[in-house]
Amino acid sequence: MPSTSPTSRKPLARLALRGGGGEPILFAQTIGSHGCAALAPAVVAPDYSWYRTALRIGERVVPITLAVDAGELAIHADARLGASQSRAVVAQVTRMFRLGDDLSPFYRAVAGDPDLQFAALGAGRLLASPTVFEDVVKTICTTNCAWSATVRMTAALAGLGDGAFPTPERIAATGERWFTDVARMGYRGPYIAALGRDVAAGRLDLERLLPAHGMTDDDVEAALLELPGVGPYAAAHIMQLLGRHRRLILDSWTRPTYLARSGKKRATDTTMRRAFARYGEYAGLAFWLYLTRDWVPQP
Repeated sequence: MPSTSPTSRKPLARLALRGGGGEPILFAQTIGSHGCAALAPAVVAPDYSWYRTALRIGERVVPITLAVDAGELAIHADARLGASQSRAVVAQVTRMFRLGDDLSPFYRAVAGDPDLQFAALGAGRLLASPTVFEDVVKTICTTNCAWSATVRMTAALAGLGDGAFPTPERIAATGERWFTDVARMGYRGPYIAALGRDVAAGRLDLERLLPAHGMTDDDVEAALLELPGVGPYAAAHIMQLLGRHRRLILDSWTRPTYLARSGKKRATDTTMRRAFARYGEYAGLAFWLYLTRDWVPQP
């Protein structure tokens, strides 16, 4: 997918950049909210002015470009689509930006915090993938490896999916040697192949982990930890992308970054959890924003 600016054609659709509570959503801060948002098949503009990816709509792969136009989220599709296909694109983009989530309670909570009050302008909405399956697989690809390896693995997966992220069925139909020899996923290969088989066969429903299905955070965390290749770090990361923000993402990057930000010489995981406990169900989100607040320039 070329790294080009958005098309000038009329958008397929426009969506209000407002959350479930009417709170503002900053486009740049959302598409730049975490590293996985930029993994294949996505391309993020260097200045965060547009976001390109490819969606699977039925049997079709549909490249789209997202950008802000007159204060709204404009969706441009690089293909002619029927009404039902257009609705499917809008539904996937709505899921990615989690437009129904209400972050206004969090914004009220950070209003008096000099380190986090910037978020109330519309930051803090972590861009999700069109499916939970994609978020789970991409997170597994971030575990115990350099970021360059994550980029390589996910690029291979996009190739397997003909430019979009592959379906569970496509992964299930792919021999395990592809994951180890072509994508060079190491120990992750059999895990991802097993996930594809389980989801494709209906033995595993990852979409039920979304908040709309009524599971508690504890139950979701337990379900994630049962998945092959998912440990405490990966579970916390996936939960953030599900809109479940209580757990802190604690790994080899966040721990030293917290020390550097806070000026502390030492801090245990318990200490870090206590430092953000006052944010309750948003503790993990507050922690993440504290660490990444300079990733995207503030408006």
